[in-house]
Amino acid sequence: MRGRGNARSSLVQAVSLRPATWHPCLDMGHLHRPRSSTRHRNLPHVFLLFLFVGPFNCLASYSRATELLYSLNEGLPAGVLIGSLAEDLRLLPRASGRQNQQPLPPERTATEGSPPLSFSLASGGLSGQYVTLDNRSGELHTSAQEIDREALCLDGGGGVAWGGSTSIASSPSSDSCLLLLDVLVLPQEYFRFVKVKIAIRDINDNAPQFPLSEISVWVPENSPVNTRLAIEHPAVDPDVGINGVQTYRLLDYHGMFTLDVEENENGERTPYLIVMGALDRETQDQYVSIIIAEDGGSPPLLGSATLTIGISDINDNCPLFIDSQLNVTVYGNATVGTPIAAVQAVDRDLGTNAQITYSYSQKVPQESKDLFHLDETTGVIKLFNKIDGSVLQTHKLTILANGPGCIPAVITALVSIIKVIFRPPEIVPRYIANEVDGVVYLKELEPVNTPIAFFTIRDPEGKYKINCYLDGDGPFRLVPYKPYNNEYLLETTKTMDYELQPFYEIAVVAWNSEGFHVKRIIKVQLLDDNDNAPVFPQPLIELTIEENNAPNAFLTKLYATDADSGERGQVSYFLGPDAPSYFSLDSVTGILTVSTQLDREEKEKYRYTVRAVDCGKPPRESVATVALTVLDKNDNSPRFINKDFSFFVPENFPGYGEIGVISVTDADAGRNGWVALSVVNQTDIFVIDTGKGMLRAKVSLDREQQSSYTLWVEAVDGGEPALSSTTKITILLLDINDNPPLVLFPQSNMSYLLVLPSTLPGSPITEVYAVDKDTGMNAVIAYSIIGRRGPRPESFRIDPKTGNITLEEALLQTDYGLHRLLVKVSDHGYPEPLHSTVMVNLFVNDTVSNESYIESLLRKEPEINIEEKEPQISIEPTHRKIESASCMPTLVVLSVISLGSITLVTGMGIYICLRKGKKHHREDENLEVQIPLKGKIDLCMRERKPMDISNI
Repeated sequence: MRGRGNARSSLVQAVSLRPATWHPCLDMGHLHRPRSSTRHRNLPHVFLLFLFVGPFNCLASYSRATELLYSLNEGLPAGVLIGSLAEDLRLLPRASGRQNQQPLPPERTATEGSPPLSFSLASGGLSGQYVTLDNRSGELHTSAQEIDREALCLDGGGGVAWGGSTSIASSPSSDSCLLLLDVLVLPQEYFRFVKVKIAIRDINDNAPQFPLSEISVWVPENSPVNTRLAIEHPAVDPDVGINGVQTYRLLDYHGMFTLDVEENENGERTPYLIVMGALDRETQDQYVSIIIAEDGGSPPLLGSATLTIGISDINDNCPLFIDSQLNVTVYGNATVGTPIAAVQAVDRDLGTNAQITYSYSQKVPQESKDLFHLDETTGVIKLFNKIDGSVLQTHKLTILANGPGCIPAVITALVSIIKVIFRPPEIVPRYIANEVDGVVYLKELEPVNTPIAFFTIRDPEGKYKINCYLDGDGPFRLVPYKPYNNEYLLETTKTMDYELQPFYEIAVVAWNSEGFHVKRIIKVQLLDDNDNAPVFPQPLIELTIEENNAPNAFLTKLYATDADSGERGQVSYFLGPDAPSYFSLDSVTGILTVSTQLDREEKEKYRYTVRAVDCGKPPRESVATVALTVLDKNDNSPRFINKDFSFFVPENFPGYGEIGVISVTDADAGRNGWVALSVVNQTDIFVIDTGKGMLRAKVSLDREQQSSYTLWVEAVDGGEPALSSTTKITILLLDINDNPPLVLFPQSNMSYLLVLPSTLPGSPITEVYAVDKDTGMNAVIAYSIIGRRGPRPESFRIDPKTGNITLEEALLQTDYGLHRLLVKVSDHGYPEPLHSTVMVNLFVNDTVSNESYIESLLRKEPEINIEEKEPQISIEPTHRKIESASCMPTLVVLSVISLGSITLVTGMGIYICLRKGKKHHREDENLEVQIPLKGKIDLCMRERKPMDISNI
């Protein structure tokens, strides 16, 4: 055996248990015995291998069937090495240091240059769940599916299934659990069919468990010491061997019991309860303790249950009388059936063991038995016959209390009869109210002084004075009924209420001057009337329910009480007319439900009435109010008031200035409706107030760098989980006049242009070309000559719109020389236009004969008087009149609008309007214009069209 540290089980054996010569051409069926059709289908790759390789190696190859046994603990993680088939089958060349190995047959050892070994499971089965096999190295590892020995070998059967499929087997010994694998070793020259057995060792991963949480054991109270009683339902532990249940103990033995454990032939342990002291049910009828089962693992695991030891009764007690004698006096005029005494014995046993019957002793004379009747069950003695003059004055009644299996207990009742030599007073009732069998029935709420009965009191002897009175509590009185003697009226003294007291028992007592009393019992039963309406415990029933409830959700159970009895006190429940139709109330049970899903955002509070109606005639009812509050759930995302937001902001807006408010709402309430805003993109430029929704720019914005921004703002509520929504924010920068026109041509104040004296009037000489980075009216450029210097500089004119400079008058002889024009290029910005200036130098001559002279003139600071004259864009050219008067009102209106929110659109309108009045063609003349020597113009610049301007 070779140690592999923690990665390999401590028991790894490679044993050829059943070597058998095998030839692939003669016994192919050895690999797939026909036990299951499924196994035939699991080896198609083996048949294909035989089909192509078999014919070439049939005569020279053989193999042996080999069994390998490994063992490992259950519950190991994935990747633990079980064993290497290549090494344990010794299919690799002998390595140095392996002196204990036997030499391998040369034809069965893989050498250099030979085909690589291949290992494969004969079929999938359970192997893919619990083990993985490396096809090249032949190493077996545990898989991600944890091996649970108790789950694999729960039944503990003894069958082992071979033949290509992975199987699970248990040996007859419950400690053995095997995982069976069939492995094929290829190629053909190294072919082996290997049966691998993996023994799964048990670990203590299960605690003992009782099948019942409470176990009862009954012990007779007369059980002798050392009585043994088996405790049913012993603990079960899926683990085996020492890890199974080993012992039991009690948490409290009460000084009366102990536990013993017996083991049967199968190794099952059963706890026995042993009685260690004398038991008496009458002293203590029950003992409660905790039974603990402990296994033998390290550390041990415990399981417990409540053990109740009940002491069962036996007939160990007999009836006993508290007294031995009872003295009773009976008057001779006593009424037949009157109870005169009662005897009672006590038996401390239970059930049938405590049943007592009473009887007269045989010593009691029959005359006494006939006069006094003894109830054998209750022990009550009643006068059975009328007492006459011949009856004995003293009777000795010996009474026996009989119990099962007991000697009777004895008590003596001495009955003394006092003879009466006169007749007692008589009470004769005459009932006014309804009377049945001595019971008078009155309706509740009868008025005061309602008569019940007349009573006539008589003395049979006619010689004694008789008085009478009313005995008992209740709203009654007995008054003489005048003018008659010995006549009395029984009547009520106040209104009676059935709910307060439904029954009264009173007595009319008469006595004579000799002190003898006669009593007449009157029972008064009140008849209930429907005088009480149902009553709700509270007039306002406040309920709550979360919105989005399930249909037919339970709200509450209404309960109303009715003090009346019978049907008059039965209450039914109904919804009031103001209750919505989707609320339901069960009329019998009072269960209130809502049939639909409630939405707090649609309606938060419901208030309606419910009625409780009794079944009296006429019925009475009471009303309560149900106040239902729908609690909020975070079921609504924040909503922006607009789908998209657009803001127009003037450029150069100061940093952290307020751009605009992003308004958002959330229909939920409380924390669910609290909304936090944040900028998703452009966070380096823009920021938003989380609570107020104010959008601000961190830096000043320049339209010339970027004219618009698109932001995404996210709104997140405070619910759990939080809901969110986003909106698109477009920020358009409005242009302000912060850029003066930029002159692109002439490129320098030192450049000049040769103008021939023969140039005809109206001929274009040159142009001034400028651009403005602003937009709209801020970028509309006008050109004007604000200063002139030269022989006759007024001979030249500039077009205020195009910047074209033309010759106005024919050049004279005196016009030769340098003409300097100071051109002002101005925009139409608001509120203050910006401008630039450029010097246009025109040299009138036939040729340029002295460039240095011209340059010296240019270097001199020109003395030019500035003309404060604004450019007039609407000046008509000499050769064509521009009809633009009709555009003026429109342009003024558009200029005002451009100062608002749509500057760009207005500018485009002005651009198109002015474009119509622009001169589209120039006269086609072959004028030879000489390029200045020091400021040569790029030809492509000459071809560039000047910017259109507005006619203001």
